[in-house]
Amino acid sequence: MNKTLLASLNQADRLLVAETEAAALALLDEDATAALHTRVLRARNKALGVYRRGAAQKVSAKGGRGKASPTNSLARTRVEAFEEALGRVSGRLATLARQSARQLKDERLAAAAAAASGVSAGSATLAKGRTVTAKKKSGDRALKNPASKRDRAAARGTNARWQGKRDSR
Repeated sequence: MNKTLLASLNQADRLLVAETEAAALALLDEDATAALHTRVLRARNKALGVYRRGAAQKVSAKGGRGKASPTNSLARTRVEAFEEALGRVSGRLATLARQSARQLKDERLAAAAAAASGVSAGSATLAKGRTVTAKKKSGDRALKNPASKRDRAAARGTNARWQGKRDSR
């Protein structure tokens, strides 16, 4: 990160930004990265609010936004530092979320494939050693689903039309 941006931060904020470096982010799992994202987002929002309030007060005192802008540069660099840190954490969180989604999808597909092929009476072992058992509907529940209900209604309608034509002769 730029030394000018780091110089605008206090010690606590520097430590927070240091947690967003690539080496530190690589050690975190998805939940810890999400918690760090929340902390950086709150710090960024706080710095942004301070910057905007300060800028609004200086505009009326200086007589315009252009004249007030140079006097509020420290607060602006603080916000920029947090924006950069937030971008790093957001990117890492997105990567971890994609990996997690891909892993869950693979597990779900493996369980569905095992259930479809009937491996060991409808059970499949997932990547983490868990076993999922496919539940099969039995009795009347096996015959009642939206598609079969629609088919039965269509057959009743077709039969009623045929019978109506026959009765009208």
